[in-house]
Amino acid sequence: MRHTLPIAPQFYVTAPQPCPYLDGRMERKLFTALQGEHAQRLNDTLSKQGFRRSQNVLYRPSCAECSACLSARIRVADFAPNRTQKKVLRKTEPLRRNATSPWATEDQFALFRRYLDARHADGGMADMDIFEFAAMIEETPIKSRVIEYTRPPRDTERGRPLAAVCLTDVFDDGLSMVYSFYDPDLADLSLGTHVILDHIEIAREAGLPYVYLGYWVPGSRKMGYKAGFSALEIYKSGRWMDIGDPSDHRAELHPLSMDPIAEQVARINLPEARTARD
Repeated sequence: MRHTLPIAPQFYVTAPQPCPYLDGRMERKLFTALQGEHAQRLNDTLSKQGFRRSQNVLYRPSCAECSACLSARIRVADFAPNRTQKKVLRKTEPLRRNATSPWATEDQFALFRRYLDARHADGGMADMDIFEFAAMIEETPIKSRVIEYTRPPRDTERGRPLAAVCLTDVFDDGLSMVYSFYDPDLADLSLGTHVILDHIEIAREAGLPYVYLGYWVPGSRKMGYKAGFSALEIYKSGRWMDIGDPSDHRAELHPLSMDPIAEQVARINLPEARTARD
C-alpha cells in the first residue's frame, strides 16, 4: 500500500510583546521555520491559511484575547480601480518598473532609511542597519523578486532615481507583497497605492488569481487603506471570505476569541511531502 506523508514542521509561539497596530494590546505569533527542499510548497500552503513570511520564518498572529489581524488578498479578476485609484495611475504614469532577483543595493537601503525616518521612526525596524536590510531582502528560501520603481531624473540628477521598492514573493496562486517602501518626498503620488495597483497588473499578466497584501486590522488607521481596494477577501474563521462592509468587522478583546495553540496547530493543513510504501 502506498500513502503520502505530510510535511511536518514544528510550530512555536513568541512571547507577548506590544502590538504595533492597536494601542494598549499585546501580540504573540505562531511561527515555523521555512527551510529545506519543501520550503516553496510549505509557503504556498500556509500562506493560504493566513500565514506571512519574514525571511526564513512563516508566522501568523495568535494573540490570547484578540483576533483582529486578518490576512487580506485581492481577487485580481474581479478588481476594478475606483476614481481615486485611477487618478493615482495617471499621476504615476512616468514611473518605470524593474523586476530583479532578491539582491540588496545601497540605493535601496538609502531609500529604505529615508522612508523609515519619515514614516516609522519609532517602529520595530527603525534601527536596522545595512546588513539587517540585506538579510531581509536576500534571505528567502522561496521564489522572490524585488520590484523597483524609478522616476524621471530632475535637472541635477543622472539616471532614474528609485521612487519605490517592493519585496515580492511568488506563490502558486498569486503574488505576496512582503514589504514595500517609497520616497517620502513623493507623498503626492500615493506610491503605496501605485505599488499595489501595479502588482495587480503583474498578477493579471501572469495569470495569477490573487495579490496578498498582508494583514488588515479593523480599528487600525495604519492598515485601513487596504479596505479601499475592491474585490478584497479576508481570512476569517478558517476560510477566505469577501470583506463586505469593513465596519462589520470588530477588534474587541474577548477571552475566547482564540483557540488553544494545540488546537490551532492541529487544524493547519500541511502539504504532502512524499509517497511512502507499507
